[in-house]
Amino acid sequence: MKDLSAAPSIKSTCPYCGVGCGVILSDDGQGGLTVKGDPDHPANQGRLCSKGTALGDTLSLSGRLLRPQVGGADTTWDRALDLVADRFAKTIKEHGPDSVAFYVSGQLLTEDYYVANKLIKGFMGTANIDTNSRLCMASTVAGHKRAFGTDTVPGIYDDLEQTDLLILTGSNLAWCHPVLFQRVVAARKANPNMRVVTIDPRRTATAEISDLHLGLEPGSDVALFNYLLGQISRAGAVDREFVQNHVQGFDDAVASALASDPTQTGLSEQDLATFAEWFIGTEKVVTVFSQGVNQSSSGSDKVNSILNCHLATGRIGRPGMGPFSVTGQPNAMGGREVGGLANMLACHLDLENEAHRNTVQNFWGSPHMPAQAGLKAVDMFNAVADGRIKALWIMCTNPAVSMPDAGRVADAIAKCDFTVVSDMFGDTDTAKLANVVLPATGWAEKDGTVTNSDRTISRQRGVLTPPGMARHDWDIMSDVGRRMGWTTEFDFTCPADVFREYAMLSGLAARHGRDFDISGLQGISNAEYDDLMPTRWPITKPGESAGRMFADGQFFTPNGRARMLALTPRAPAARVTPAYPFRLNTGRVRDQWHTMTRTARAHRLNQHIPEPFCEIHPDDAAAQGLRPSDLVRLTSPHGESIVRVMITDKARKGSVFAPMHWTGQYAPSGRIDELVAPVVDPVSGQPESKASIVRVEQFQPAWYGFAVAATDFTPDCAYWAKAPIAKGMRAELAGEQMPETWEEYARQLFGDNDSQIISMTDPARGAARIALMRDGVVVAALFAGPEPVALSRGHLSAHIADAGAELLSGWPGADQPDPGATVCACFSVGINTITGAIASQCLSTVEEIGAALQAGTSCGSCRPELQSILDNFRIPEAAE
Repeated sequence: MKDLSAAPSIKSTCPYCGVGCGVILSDDGQGGLTVKGDPDHPANQGRLCSKGTALGDTLSLSGRLLRPQVGGADTTWDRALDLVADRFAKTIKEHGPDSVAFYVSGQLLTEDYYVANKLIKGFMGTANIDTNSRLCMASTVAGHKRAFGTDTVPGIYDDLEQTDLLILTGSNLAWCHPVLFQRVVAARKANPNMRVVTIDPRRTATAEISDLHLGLEPGSDVALFNYLLGQISRAGAVDREFVQNHVQGFDDAVASALASDPTQTGLSEQDLATFAEWFIGTEKVVTVFSQGVNQSSSGSDKVNSILNCHLATGRIGRPGMGPFSVTGQPNAMGGREVGGLANMLACHLDLENEAHRNTVQNFWGSPHMPAQAGLKAVDMFNAVADGRIKALWIMCTNPAVSMPDAGRVADAIAKCDFTVVSDMFGDTDTAKLANVVLPATGWAEKDGTVTNSDRTISRQRGVLTPPGMARHDWDIMSDVGRRMGWTTEFDFTCPADVFREYAMLSGLAARHGRDFDISGLQGISNAEYDDLMPTRWPITKPGESAGRMFADGQFFTPNGRARMLALTPRAPAARVTPAYPFRLNTGRVRDQWHTMTRTARAHRLNQHIPEPFCEIHPDDAAAQGLRPSDLVRLTSPHGESIVRVMITDKARKGSVFAPMHWTGQYAPSGRIDELVAPVVDPVSGQPESKASIVRVEQFQPAWYGFAVAATDFTPDCAYWAKAPIAKGMRAELAGEQMPETWEEYARQLFGDNDSQIISMTDPARGAARIALMRDGVVVAALFAGPEPVALSRGHLSAHIADAGAELLSGWPGADQPDPGATVCACFSVGINTITGAIASQCLSTVEEIGAALQAGTSCGSCRPELQSILDNFRIPEAAE
């Protein structure tokens, strides 16, 4: 750890979503870090979500990759990087530059991203570099470029608070961007006239604050916003001066909108009319959109349908109004800025523009540059599968889990001639498939910059000493570049060297009429880079920080006018059939992120939702014969998963929702992206992750179980889902065959042949309770039965390794109240504690719950759930 004696705390940036929250790091006195929100950071103003609050819990070195590995064996950096350089050089020589590829990540820092793009595009000579940002934001990039000429986010976060009508479409802000959600909640309290509209097939936690929820037919967003544009035109609400002076394509766009059929949305005439009336009658309108818009085979059109409405009314670039894309990763924006996608160059220059190419090639001094776009993510892994790509380098991401048709992608990676993975952990689903695994540094070890959703560049700062032989990604790639013969071109000695070069290139890009310009920072010293404060681009002068874009009506198209597009609604590519009658919607949960490689390490984040699940409407559940807590098998034309069913009227009839987080490491049957079809938007190449088709069937195991132990264990049965706890591991289990003896099964499950066994079995019912004991305390326990086992899982998890045989009861004693399932992850407050306080203290508001229990007072992510508990709580009446 760096010496914090001179400065007892260091400011950095959270490594999760694209909000880009500032954090303050300080020594916790035990070799780790205390993490608090930075009140001075413009993104979060001191707030953090449950994930950010728990960052300090994720820094254990347990499971970290500490040395380079070749063929599964530890080796030296020289041997590993010589092998990487030689194999890539040999592959390019024998098969051409397009036989190699990089697949990178929105979690890389900008400096890492820049070096990756320079190395593969400028010197290896191929554009085959794509990023997991293709899976979340590529349709926004395409929509922005079609409308504005560049990938420009017009607004800033303050607009969410200054608006009078906030439209949240395809965005579960409460769970996926909780800090922005809390800013919105506070803004509504300050401005009672502010309205919120949520547009989502599901009624999510975000919808709980809405004045109008539009549960539209999946994929019908273009039909909805075309309807809105048509109503804007009919009502005479068009800003004629703005359109005449600053917009092209208006007439064709309106004609297409008027020809659209709003009944495709499945919404009532009243809801449609109210939506249009509110938009037309409110000048200050912000439309926030995210994955529900982007992850579609018509995602680019969905984005442009939103932009059309704001351009037609001139509501863009001014306080409290404009379209606003919120990104899913900490540096998806930075990756877009450096050209991290296969069809882009650094600084928002276009790969297929010869003048842009020449500028970059001359600046880099590169021997050759690709003239055509490279392979986008889905096409890239298809090329890996069919052998066109023979050398693949994957950095800081887990495509064997997160790509659509993930099972096929995993098979392709495993069969690739030569695969390199750079990661913090060697046990991810992807790293296990690699020939070479390189230990990379992670958050709180790395130094560099990230860009958030409103164009603010912030510093991530290294505080912890890199463990073992771990190295920074920019340094690893620069070393490979030098070993391939480009010594001076990759002679970076620190991230500030990379940043200065990048800033200098951005000034050249600005001469081509590009929006991205941070040339005001090209002369920054190492000390100034270390001290860089959050700064919004463009930055053309030192000390400058920009605001909104496009208020002057000047855009980055050749003629300076924004483009409105004529759009025709298209249904999702897959059609439901009798064999696959349900629409599958995938997404995220509140306390996990991506594939859980970091968040699962914080045990408190595993308590709210500890296993994979799918939401289904009660009518659909009844038709399928499903009961609460059943397991279900989801089957698509591409794969199958087994998950827990969650029956809720918040789900849309005919659709199911399942989160994408679980991996082979934690729940191998819950790898949801194995079900997702590899269908993409023809413009953006972004996969349609929210509209695959599945059938839902009850999974009927021979037995169900719950296991908990003071050490890690890996089950072997048809369904299992494990989650780290404070003192070990817990798991839900289900098997298709009854064990010969439960005692022997328990010993095999926990890998323990020595501990004393205490068992309570009922062979007639197929039920068993087994405890493994050492020194008078239970170190592992298994509970099994023919139905899902009713137990206090929180009690068992909290007292493993410090309680005796009484733990086999499965419930706390009278002197140990059961807190119940976790609702507030920040303060570990359970539902039983909450309902008990509501009853005993007559609590009637979320604020009163917070005052009594602290629940909902930190990140606020659980506040919608607390309100739902209040809404459904009934104090028992005394009998007369």
